[in-house]
Amino acid sequence: MGRILAIDYGRKRTGLAVTDILRITANPLLTIETKDLMKWLADYFTKEPVDEVVVGHPTQMNGEESESMNYIRPFMGNFKKQFPDKPITMYDERFTSVLAHQAMINGGMKKKDRQNKAVVDKIAACIILEGYLDSLIK
Repeated sequence: MGRILAIDYGRKRTGLAVTDILRITANPLLTIETKDLMKWLADYFTKEPVDEVVVGHPTQMNGEESESMNYIRPFMGNFKKQFPDKPITMYDERFTSVLAHQAMINGGMKKKDRQNKAVVDKIAACIILEGYLDSLIK
């Protein structure tokens, strides 16, 4: 059984999170510059068994897709071309940044550290992954 990798895709930075090999826990992995993402993924897939990739699906409160989909769709198309053997799924990412900030506050992180957007991005990816894992159980 391979891991599930979550992607919180952004124009500048992309947060990544991954499950353990048994798919029990979701863990923040890192934040990478989006321009380097495909190369990083290719390298990571050679080192780690990943069976599925989950990408945050940005939607508005009314359920419609947000404008962010204008740059996420091309990424997904490129991903499918480069990694045709990796299933890719979208999962609702509403409120993940808010939840990431709240998790940092609850964890006692200092205000200066909470302002680091790279930390927010990888925690948001972890929240997406946790939600996706929970949806598999229901």
